[in-house]
Amino acid sequence: MTAWRIALKGLRSRVLSSSVTAGSLALSVCLLLLVWGFKAEAERSFAAADGGFDAVLGPRGSKLQIVLNALYHLDESPGLLRWSDYEQIKSNPMVAAAYPIAVGDNYQGIRLVGTVSEYLTQHEFREGQGFAIAGSGRVFSEGQLEAVVGSQAAKQLKLKVGDTFHPYHGLQYDANARHEELYTVVGVLEPTGTPGDRVIWIPVAGVQNMSGHAAAAANSVSAVLVAFKPGARTAGFQLDMLYNRRGDRLTLAWPASQSVLRLFEKLSWFDLALRGIAVLVALIAAAGVTATLYNAMSERRRDIAVWRALGARRRVVFAIATMESLGISLCGLALGACLYLVSGYALAAVAREKAGVMLELFAPNAAFLWVPLGVLAIGFLAGLAPAVKAYRVDVTKDL
Repeated sequence: MTAWRIALKGLRSRVLSSSVTAGSLALSVCLLLLVWGFKAEAERSFAAADGGFDAVLGPRGSKLQIVLNALYHLDESPGLLRWSDYEQIKSNPMVAAAYPIAVGDNYQGIRLVGTVSEYLTQHEFREGQGFAIAGSGRVFSEGQLEAVVGSQAAKQLKLKVGDTFHPYHGLQYDANARHEELYTVVGVLEPTGTPGDRVIWIPVAGVQNMSGHAAAAANSVSAVLVAFKPGARTAGFQLDMLYNRRGDRLTLAWPASQSVLRLFEKLSWFDLALRGIAVLVALIAAAGVTATLYNAMSERRRDIAVWRALGARRRVVFAIATMESLGISLCGLALGACLYLVSGYALAAVAREKAGVMLELFAPNAAFLWVPLGVLAIGFLAGLAPAVKAYRVDVTKDL
């Protein structure tokens, strides 16, 4: 306990240099947790946000663009499918369910997505979990100018049951591109934690026949969301062969979430760069700890000699120096955890608003074990040189 008190007193006497060094360690801790732990959670969350679908059928083009457009509502549609394409894959004996998706309009920047009412009443976006309408609302009726609003979209637009709105052409809001149709909100979805919270759902015919749309849109959709039958193990391979390898007009993105995971893989070099920067910051901070404590031990040679003369053993003097180094590391670790919480919550809020994906800050991850252990190890090693110097103080000479 005496050694700890002396170590704390030493840190207080160098509060500025100790704080700067602890701050550098905190930055490295925050970066490592975000890059290592948060990225892994982001990959898991995006993969889990596939809406319960196995594949997405879209026009010929990029699988990533098709998935981002149909599942995550983040990109534009690369083209159109015929209504007969939807009916064909829906009738496939290996397909349990297929739902058309039609996009191309918005309301104040919030995307309108056309689909069939069965999607909201029958589909389970997670096992055992289906869409639910809040309060006294209901699902839209086919052929009517009615809308069901996702929970996040309703909160952002302040829409409730009974409100009306005019759609606007395009996925970006333009006040001069208003459609004539007037839609009535008949329901608001309960929160689902999926990208569906961020959009307004209307009958697919509403998008197809919206005033100002091209005539070809009346018999077309943007994509089809597909769920295979549980026992159809070869469904993905057979449909991939049918649409991707033999055909030249349509693209099947299968598995649905794999395209997004490939995007994360392509950015892995950026993760490695950030991890390298975080480790470099930690090493620089460790060098600062070593230099600060080494100089402090040089200045306190007489104090150390007095401690030794009063009976303090060499190992106690050695422990004081390492305790000061570990104290700085602990402060940096605590501050880094706080920075991670603040930045993590901010990033999670952005991910939920922009992509409709729920990120868990405390999902089990190896980073929560290895980052603290690594920082403490760096702190201990950084204190060895000053500790050895204190250990070797010549009592007779320095007194």
